[in-house]
Amino acid sequence: MGDLAALTKKQSDALSAYNSARSQFEAILAQRRAQISSKQLPNLPGQALYLARNSMMSAYKDLTDALPSRIGKPNKYGIPPAYFSADNEPLLDEYRKLFDIMQAPPASAQNSDTPFKDVVDLGTAIARARGLDAANAEAAGRISLGLFYAETNGNQNIGNARSNKYKGSLQSGVSEDQNGQRKWAAMKKSIAAFDPALNVRDDKEEVRAGNLDRRYNHWTAVRDALMNAHADIFPQVPAIVKTLPDPIDQMKLFELIQIIPSPTKSALASRNLLDYRISDPRIMGYLRNNSMFTFGQADRAKTSATFREILDAMWLFNEKFERALSKFDEIKKQSKS
Repeated sequence: MGDLAALTKKQSDALSAYNSARSQFEAILAQRRAQISSKQLPNLPGQALYLARNSMMSAYKDLTDALPSRIGKPNKYGIPPAYFSADNEPLLDEYRKLFDIMQAPPASAQNSDTPFKDVVDLGTAIARARGLDAANAEAAGRISLGLFYAETNGNQNIGNARSNKYKGSLQSGVSEDQNGQRKWAAMKKSIAAFDPALNVRDDKEEVRAGNLDRRYNHWTAVRDALMNAHADIFPQVPAIVKTLPDPIDQMKLFELIQIIPSPTKSALASRNLLDYRISDPRIMGYLRNNSMFTFGQADRAKTSATFREILDAMWLFNEKFERALSKFDEIKKQSKS
């Protein structure tokens, strides 16, 4: 760090706050690991862990704002170096391992052997049923795969260590899943007409699921979630692709339909998507709870944001969406061969 005496009070305070936040993050990582070993996890074990990670990143951003020389080398998670020190990669490795354990699927969950292809196939078929041509339906399938990575990091049938409400491959609540089931039932015949193979697969998965919570069968969970939240937006994919040519921006927008559905739909209806401004403190709170405008005092001070600013603030999703794009290209190549 160099000579601590040379630091201003603001810099010294920022350093102390960061060291404290880092220590607290380390402590809760160790606590959760011990609780997992003793099988004594508290309710919602991931929430305090998530907030501690955010506090460390936030304190580090305040430190690098006060002392830019602390901005270091890039990190393997693709987090901007002003927000995260590469020296802390082992802590984030442990953080992810703990979440994998805490969110493991229940024993009754029904996995798919082709979870990624399923998401693409369902998204594409639903988009076709909503009237999209082949190219735009393909974009909808690609976007759907991005949602799978955003919601679960590409893990099927998981629980949620931060919520008792949302479960499964696209993290749906019971009412959302049931609404999706009803919408699928109304669309099923039209899909069967142009994709009988997908319809046969659907029938098999329904029989397989039996009385199981549909959120714990990968196929039905993805199907119902897409029908509930995204099928009604798929007809706008051509316009969205024109406004947002970057596939990652497209994925971010559809993820916002998960996080803040009503404002996102209003923004789409405004015909001025990127300049549409969110000022409601409650909506800004939802964004912060999903890692936007939450790191550092400057970000937290924002009381409003345009959708362009919101999309840019979703940088923590970038690495997941990049993996989704890579997986989508792999699936396309396999289907052609």
